[in-house]
Amino acid sequence: MTMKEASFTCARCSRTTGRLDRAPVPGPTGAEIQARVCGACWSEWERMEVMVINELRLNFMDPRAAGILNEHMRQFLMIEEPDASG
Repeated sequence: MTMKEASFTCARCSRTTGRLDRAPVPGPTGAEIQARVCGACWSEWERMEVMVINELRLNFMDPRAAGILNEHMRQFLMIEEPDASG
């Protein structure tokens, strides 16, 4: 995975590194991850994601499953939930 030149401090591991070239997921969440999480931590999440889906037996036919996975992703990556007030 290639990274952009601009460096930043990762929210999860606190290393100073380059940003991801593109958002790893669509929408505002992807932009937030690109801005705050390094490639190494994102790769760790990709491996952990499979384990979370399997352990919790998430069924993506259930509309709540994506929200549950998103909550676990945010906890793992140490990024806060967006402010619901606006």
